[in-house]
Amino acid sequence: MANQHYDLLVIGGGSGGIAAARRAATHGARCAVVESGRLGGTCVNRGCVPKKLMWYAADIASILQDAPDYGFDVEARGFDWANLVQRREAYIGRLNEVYRRLLDDARVDLITGRARFTAPKCVGVAGQSYSADRIIIATGGRPIRPDIPGADLGINSDGFFELDEQPRRVAVVGAGYIAVELAGVMNALGSEVSLLLRRQHFLGRFDACIRESLMTTMQEDGVDILSSVQLTSVEKGEDGRLTLHGNRGQSLEGVDTLIWAIGRALNSDDLGLADAGVETRADGRIEIGDWNETNVAGIHAIGDVCGQPALTPVAIMVGRRLADHLYGHDPVQPVDLAQVPTVIFSHPPVASIGFSEDEARTQHGDAVKVYQSRFTPLYHTLTQRKHITTMKLVTVGCDERVVGCHIVGLGADEMLQGFAVAIGMGATKADFDRTIAIHPTSSEELVTLR
Repeated sequence: MANQHYDLLVIGGGSGGIAAARRAATHGARCAVVESGRLGGTCVNRGCVPKKLMWYAADIASILQDAPDYGFDVEARGFDWANLVQRREAYIGRLNEVYRRLLDDARVDLITGRARFTAPKCVGVAGQSYSADRIIIATGGRPIRPDIPGADLGINSDGFFELDEQPRRVAVVGAGYIAVELAGVMNALGSEVSLLLRRQHFLGRFDACIRESLMTTMQEDGVDILSSVQLTSVEKGEDGRLTLHGNRGQSLEGVDTLIWAIGRALNSDDLGLADAGVETRADGRIEIGDWNETNVAGIHAIGDVCGQPALTPVAIMVGRRLADHLYGHDPVQPVDLAQVPTVIFSHPPVASIGFSEDEARTQHGDAVKVYQSRFTPLYHTLTQRKHITTMKLVTVGCDERVVGCHIVGLGADEMLQGFAVAIGMGATKADFDRTIAIHPTSSEELVTLR
């Protein structure tokens, strides 16, 4: 079969891969992207974008619940799940076309199919051979199910976005941000939700103030949080409903929909990496150096598949910076991933950057000083439904350099971005204190903490 050659071949048409190819093309490189599914990757199709739209719907449901407390005589006559899904998917379809046009405008070829290495600089796709001077692997990850009897009776987070009807009784299994987000959305939209955790708490890598505050609020909102549950099997009854069995004799009956949100596997297992000589860890993670280079010259990896933070903006920035390094004329530095801001679209939302208090104390001991506040935001002073806001600043050293900022509460998702800029520039507690507060807002609390 004939071979087609490129300067750069990117395997994976997600946000990171497309960003890398487009940026390389601006430097004059002849580029192609290989993708077997819809353009945009997980974020566009089964992640950030559709999730946020569902979160907006859930937020509107909460506002309607609060409306009478602000003097509005309103009546919610129902919620049309199918209509929301139809409109959401129509928007996603338009985004897929936008990504296609972006590639066309950048003169980046799109190769449709699954790529598999046949040699260090060659891949096969749908019977055609392609080679390149450089290859970037940007294949991301996929949600997994546990290896227990009846696991296939449940769906994963991808399956959540394929639901055409709203389930009334939902069990979400998992302790990460995806589990927390899905449980919050379903609860706010009126489903009866149980969240099953293997350990005592969810969001284990986040600061304790986030875990404790959000767990309390979600329970007050009606989410049934079941801790220390290790499921051993799932079975379907004659009525079509599921029963979940735990390792200590627990059981949860009458479940319409079971959602597994227990983690993700890396999409590196079907790429033929051994044929290219690319080394991976036991979990499939591709080993990389400072410039995302693998052990094979000319082959790089970006995003989830190499263990970088599983966040779309990280993959985009790393992809662009790598393209600038490989094809640009001006020297650039690798992306600093030490201070990556993160938002969880829970109810209420969570925002976090930098060290948790425990992480800071492990590294800096008694040099750590913490400032924290819990308060009722002004919005909730009139509502029967209360969501408490929690904020924490973690500082280090005699100058009290801010190394961590953690927020749970209304507006947390929008307020962190500016503070992330300041923290990335090395701001101290004194810099925060010198900043004039914007009143009345929740964010003013971060510059008035004592």
